[in-house]
Amino acid sequence: MSSGERPRPRKLTDARTLRALAHPARIALYEELAYGGAMTATELSKRIGETPTACSFHLRQLAKYGFVEEAGGGKGRNRPWRLTSFGWNVPAAAQDPETQIAGNAVLRLSRERAFARYQRWQESKAGYPRPWLEAADDSDYLTYVTPEELQQLNRELHRVLERFWDRLADPAKRPSGALPVETLLLSYPIEPPAGDSHPGPDPPGPSGPD
Repeated sequence: MSSGERPRPRKLTDARTLRALAHPARIALYEELAYGGAMTATELSKRIGETPTACSFHLRQLAKYGFVEEAGGGKGRNRPWRLTSFGWNVPAAAQDPETQIAGNAVLRLSRERAFARYQRWQESKAGYPRPWLEAADDSDYLTYVTPEELQQLNRELHRVLERFWDRLADPAKRPSGALPVETLLLSYPIEPPAGDSHPGPDPPGPSGPD
């Protein structure tokens, strides 16, 4: 990615590319490069708990499918790597079952790691300064919407978060005191459409911020 280029999620629509990413170590490497910028296999190994040899192998596989590239300088495991794009989009409804299965695997691995980070936040947040405790949010909303309304809602929420995308690729744009903050947007029906015989769970009561 050239300097000054606005980071954009990469659209993943190929089953082979999705399968290449659907590995716990590769998801972890991708996330570390997103949070920490260019790093070597040796540096990354200390962050994800894999050997430098394993990290080198997985980085080469990620490079083969266009997720990472060499950042220049260094040799062997001391070569720094960087992302070619920030984030990815997995098709919600793929054209073929193979791509759908591979996409679901990527999302599952990614969300498992996100929920683990959320749990760590819950366990450690008492040690954060009060402004961060007041700023963080933990909300759940129940709404009745059509598929078209849900798409529009998600587009609007994504546009709000896109205001901060430039800071991913350019640390100079991050204001003093900024920390990496993860926001999960999960929206899904909790009952089947009319006429579907599969029973759904009892809907939860709405909850929101105080």
